[in-house]
Amino acid sequence: MGGGWMTLVLAVANQKGGVGKTTSAVNLAAALAMEGRPTLLVDLDSQASASSGLGSRQLDPPTVYECLLGEVPTVEALRQSGLSGLDLLPSNRDLAGAEIELASLEQRERRLSMAIAQVRNRYQTIVIDCPPSFGMLTLNALVASNSVLVPMQCEFFALEGLGALAASIDRVRQAFNPALDLEGILLTMYDPRTSLARQVADQVREHFGDKVLSTSIPRNIRIAEAPSHGLPVVCYDPISRGAVAYRDLAKELISRRLTQSQQRAVASAELVGESGEEASTR
Repeated sequence: MGGGWMTLVLAVANQKGGVGKTTSAVNLAAALAMEGRPTLLVDLDSQASASSGLGSRQLDPPTVYECLLGEVPTVEALRQSGLSGLDLLPSNRDLAGAEIELASLEQRERRLSMAIAQVRNRYQTIVIDCPPSFGMLTLNALVASNSVLVPMQCEFFALEGLGALAASIDRVRQAFNPALDLEGILLTMYDPRTSLARQVADQVREHFGDKVLSTSIPRNIRIAEAPSHGLPVVCYDPISRGAVAYRDLAKELISRRLTQSQQRAVASAELVGESGEEASTR
């Protein structure tokens, strides 16, 4: 995988519903595929909205549920989306029982990680759509991921929920996954004409600094219409404001990753240089 891009496993999470989480997971995954990066979208919500958003409705097994329980190899559950470079690991209503069933299994918090490991080398990005609550499924997503994207609607109670989620990410980092990082906070349904939206955006930037992504997702009717057609908005209406915003988001994440990779390479080279100098002065 060239260009300094290791496989990014990105959980799209927010404990609050109705913030554009699934919409963002579906459209970011599609936009990354359109940027030439083989991508897998994992639907980890029993409502299966991400699956239907890619045109897969009323799915028969195998789905992510059987993969979590170890009943089928992950490769058997993969579905092709209609978009080149984008695959789907779908969900259905069976997943609602997984919260309880996982509780009795060994390595219960690592079941998704084990399932993803089987196909990880096929993709440059794996995007996980988490359920809108912090239970065993979301824990599995955070343990399997190396980064978290938090979609956030610019409204009064948003910061409260954001603090709770940040605390949950910290707990997972300490207990299970030291590599877990906050990729960024994505402002969704953003309307800069309203003073409330601007105030909340300013507050979030004050608290989280450059973790707030430059790209924001506007309120856009095309984004709302696209799922009923079983398409991401980037395919349904590629020139709409919503589609352009999600393409911009994909480019911003790619750019951030490449910059981080280059910084690590420079730091590593400097470290090697310093150790070489030390050896020569001995």
